[in-house]
Amino acid sequence: MSGFKKFLMRGNLVELAVAVVVGATFSGLIQALVQDLITPLIAAVTGGRQPDFSSYKFTVNGAVFKYGDFINHLLTFLIVAAVIYWVVVLPMTRFLSLFDTKKEAAEKKCPECLSDIPVGARRCAFCTAELSTVAAAEKPPA
Repeated sequence: MSGFKKFLMRGNLVELAVAVVVGATFSGLIQALVQDLITPLIAAVTGGRQPDFSSYKFTVNGAVFKYGDFINHLLTFLIVAAVIYWVVVLPMTRFLSLFDTKKEAAEKKCPECLSDIPVGARRCAFCTAELSTVAAAEKPPA
């Protein structure tokens, strides 16, 4: 029983549980955004009709194929993916790019193999070329 308790109390499992709860909440938030704001916006652009293909179907030997329902789900997926990209991914990418400039100040290019190495390095970790540290020591940090 103590092994099971240790398994449940591991940091990764707790982090995963928190991520699932936050993800489910975020999913509800994005679905509400799409349903309450984006879909009515599409309806306003298309003349007051919200796109609904759920009645589209065909029958083969008594089997009903509801391809309209699939189209509805596909459009919902595409709209949600677009909203996530424009509202979450793109701003987060721009935000993280602000921190990359500080990384560049701490690194320089090796003159031999052009790999990124720390500014104070005396030898390249990739090609083992000897580097001049005098120029790096004289240059004040940015």
